[in-house]
Amino acid sequence: MNQHVSENLLGVNDIDQQPERRGMRFTLNGALWSLQALWGFFFAGSGFGKVLLYDEALYAAAPRAVAWYAAVPQSLIVFIGVLEVLGGVGLILPAMTGVKPKLTPLAAAGLTLTMILAAGFHVMRGEYELVPANLLLGGVAAFIAVGRWKLRPIAPAIITTSRVLKSFAVLVALALLACAPTWYTMTNAQF
Repeated sequence: MNQHVSENLLGVNDIDQQPERRGMRFTLNGALWSLQALWGFFFAGSGFGKVLLYDEALYAAAPRAVAWYAAVPQSLIVFIGVLEVLGGVGLILPAMTGVKPKLTPLAAAGLTLTMILAAGFHVMRGEYELVPANLLLGGVAAFIAVGRWKLRPIAPAIITTSRVLKSFAVLVALALLACAPTWYTMTNAQF
């Protein structure tokens, strides 16, 4: 037997065959999903805190914790909160279910616009320390919008029981991990 054949039979000289790499691998799709989940939870929780300001007592106490609340009408704060909650949910659920997945980049674009407007508002008020956070949040939302619109779009899919259950689990997780702590803090903490 020649040496090359015997080495191959023993698995010694398999230059062309690299062992399959196992473990974490960075992909654009994985990065987008991670950012969608993080930003979705952040905006849902942050927006829910603003929605809670429909309560007059919470609204009256809120400017002690967040100075810019005093410069904005209560109804506008609640409206911004509703948009942030819907945007946060929109970053996750349409893509996850495959039902109207084009809503995900639209939600991201809407959140980008919200953060651009917030940055402009803070610049006008001289609150320059708040602008970098707005730019970071808006920049990542813009990345998600471009990523899901052009680079790695999600194809529409048929609704299945498992997709519905996963979506329900995400909504429960949003409620428990983002909204419940916000509600508890705002209703039990003294500003």
